[in-house]
Amino acid sequence: MCLRTGIIICLLLTAATAARAATCTEVNARPDAWVTGRVDALILAARRAFEDEKAEPAYEKVLSGIATTIRQCKVDEDVVFVSRYPQFVQYVATLSLGSRPDHELGFEVPDKQYFTETAQFVQVPDFLLDQGFLRSVSRYETLPRAKAFLRQLNLSRKPGEQLIFFSYESRHLGTPDNDNSFRRLLIVVPGDAEKDLPDKWVQFGVTDPGMRARVRNVSVVTAVPGPEGTSNVYFKDFFRTYRRDGLITLKGRWELGFGDDKCVQCHKSGILPIFPENGSVAVEERPALLAVNERFLTYGSARFDKYLDERKYGPGLSSASEADRNRRFGAGFEKTVAGRAMTCSGCHHYNRLGTFNWPMDQVLLSSFIKGGKMPYGLKLQPAERNEVYDKLIQEYFAVSASNPGILKSWLLAQQR
Repeated sequence: MCLRTGIIICLLLTAATAARAATCTEVNARPDAWVTGRVDALILAARRAFEDEKAEPAYEKVLSGIATTIRQCKVDEDVVFVSRYPQFVQYVATLSLGSRPDHELGFEVPDKQYFTETAQFVQVPDFLLDQGFLRSVSRYETLPRAKAFLRQLNLSRKPGEQLIFFSYESRHLGTPDNDNSFRRLLIVVPGDAEKDLPDKWVQFGVTDPGMRARVRNVSVVTAVPGPEGTSNVYFKDFFRTYRRDGLITLKGRWELGFGDDKCVQCHKSGILPIFPENGSVAVEERPALLAVNERFLTYGSARFDKYLDERKYGPGLSSASEADRNRRFGAGFEKTVAGRAMTCSGCHHYNRLGTFNWPMDQVLLSSFIKGGKMPYGLKLQPAERNEVYDKLIQEYFAVSASNPGILKSWLLAQQR
């Protein structure tokens, strides 16, 4: 029996080795055809995953297969191959980071290293760890007490140090620990440039009215001013633990063993502006909402320090040329309502508000466009917004050989 098992294992290993050799022979003999085929497969899988999160395992399988072939065939060490397809090699390597168990954040360093090196930026301020406040902020019914606590703190803070806060209901995203929980209390803690203290956006998930199970998540996003109108942005999610003795403790979600999300999937622009569910912000708190969104605009272009170069994800939505659009949608398309509205890249590019490119969150993007917040300042009918959204997605993910979309053109170095 042992001999038979050994023979079977040996045959399987031999077959696998032969299959790898055959694949590498194909890659080396017809690199253009192999790259084009893998680019098409990757983009099609990415679009399905974008539209339905249930398709993410299939996408990860396609991505893993490409990365494995690159590694086993050592094409990333082939100077000629890399010089011919630099974007493709770099893109696959960057996308693959998030599939590694120690790179759940999607950064170029392990999660442990990221959290260790950025701890000084993302800790929850001590005054927000007050037990009375933590109990009050945990439930919708006691939220007024939490706000009263914050107002009391402001009495002893200088004008430039005043906490800006309001509660609201998110239009599109649940908390990391509860997809169905949309209530938040956001507190912006102003920094002090002279003391090298950055702004911190601290957001508490709030349990819905009447619900017994408490929301645990607390998110911290920090903007540290950088050179030439940029800011380095750092993230961390914390989970509250509600102990039987009434004590509430906070500890990093990752440290507690609950993993983490790919930050840049939603945050390529760093800190996000707040677009609440209509009517969810109290009238007296609307000035605070306006103030935090105005503050967001002062941070300039988002950077992620040494942990990620967002340019490795390539160009984003709406960056197609007029000629590309005329070929895809017909001559004169730029004069149509949809054509005039497809201008995301005017603001959403590397040197402004960050790029909308894959990986990106469909719920977030759809909410902004179909929900009426983007394109900024344009009044469109629902049907027109649907058309804008559909055409933006189409031209980004298109894989036609004769009229490739934004992503394929870039990956094949056809877009300069």
